[in-house]
Amino acid sequence: MRSIEVCFTPDLIRQHSLKEKTVVVVDIFRATSCIVTGLAHGVKAIKPIAEIEETLLHGPKGYVMAGERGGVVVEGFDIGNSPFEYQQDYLASRKVAISTTNGSQAVLKSQGASEILVGAFLNLEALAMYLVESKRDILIHCAGWKGTPNLEDSLFAGALIDEVAESLTISGDSALIAHQLFISAHENLLATALKSSHAERLKNFGTEQDLVFCMEESKYAIVPKLIEGELVIPT
Repeated sequence: MRSIEVCFTPDLIRQHSLKEKTVVVVDIFRATSCIVTGLAHGVKAIKPIAEIEETLLHGPKGYVMAGERGGVVVEGFDIGNSPFEYQQDYLASRKVAISTTNGSQAVLKSQGASEILVGAFLNLEALAMYLVESKRDILIHCAGWKGTPNLEDSLFAGALIDEVAESLTISGDSALIAHQLFISAHENLLATALKSSHAERLKNFGTEQDLVFCMEESKYAIVPKLIEGELVIPT
């Protein structure tokens, strides 16, 4: 039987083999939730970029520049890191270049995998169905916070494991921890996630509506995939 494992932070990704695996990158608050929302609302493609300076070079190329550092929109960018910003009509059929504190870095550090997908509570059911039908072992790569694990990404990892547990073998203690965390918190998932340190930081910027939205389950039936350096909905 195929396996599913969890990496709690990009600083630990070197301990995992990526070869011939499907990696699911998750940054619930808020990058992967924004990516899923944007693509579901008509954004053509989203290009993850590590550095601010490189992102700014994509503006003249026609990209919408998006992202944050420390939860605050970067000066010179067009939009920040709110899923509501990604629902604006003018973004339909546009390409977005995104650089965030944690999420875009996790996507880039997943290179070397056979397949890189983006996960969020917003596309949980569609993602789980895709993974069940896949033929590869799965690695959930949590973006965490500046190299440390966080609660909301770990909760999502556990939720995804719970969705696919009948079809995949749980591999490693990190996956077991995530799954047990979800089981213990699933009846109060939103309340638990809002206790996270990242949520507390973001609340200081008046983003609580973002956090509530990011915890909505299976709102969009899409599975974003990295193809030639850009996240798209495969056709």
